[in-house]
Amino acid sequence: MNHPPTTPSAYGIRRVDHLAPVAAFLQAARQAMFGDRVDTSTPQADLRDFASVYAPPGGCMLAAWQGDRIIGSIAYRAYDGRFAHLAVPSAGTAEVVRLYVDPAWRRQGLAGELFAQLRQRALQQGVQRLYLHTHPFLPGAQAFWQRQGFVSLHQDADPLWQTIHMQQVLQAGPTPTHPLRT
Repeated sequence: MNHPPTTPSAYGIRRVDHLAPVAAFLQAARQAMFGDRVDTSTPQADLRDFASVYAPPGGCMLAAWQGDRIIGSIAYRAYDGRFAHLAVPSAGTAEVVRLYVDPAWRRQGLAGELFAQLRQRALQQGVQRLYLHTHPFLPGAQAFWQRQGFVSLHQDADPLWQTIHMQQVLQAGPTPTHPLRT
């Protein structure tokens, strides 16, 4: 990471079909984002089961490449309802995950382009809603997602994570009337 870009168009974005080419990038990104807050020494469940989690139509992972080097990533996977206190339906909902851009490539539109391409693929797969969560300790994350059209649903009171839950409705379908289950 941290190689200066040559020009903004000096990269390509393509679908990731196998974990091996992106595994080290994703691990380094997770370490950079979360540091000591999480154990980054063992792969998460979605990466251990990469082929089924990120296979269409339920999932998709994209990576931005500059030559043979990954400079950004983003993915979606089927939302599993793991935040039971939210009224976000599992059916028709995909969870946006693993957005990370090499620091040398930030503030050049790469994250927005990665998301735009991911969103287009989600629409093509019939996804009705995109859900994601972020945290206040990730600089600029909430503002970035709001610029992409996401709206905040709820912020958890947990003092460590203060998770911010957000969604974007893509296609007509049932929309929760209140972001929290009652």
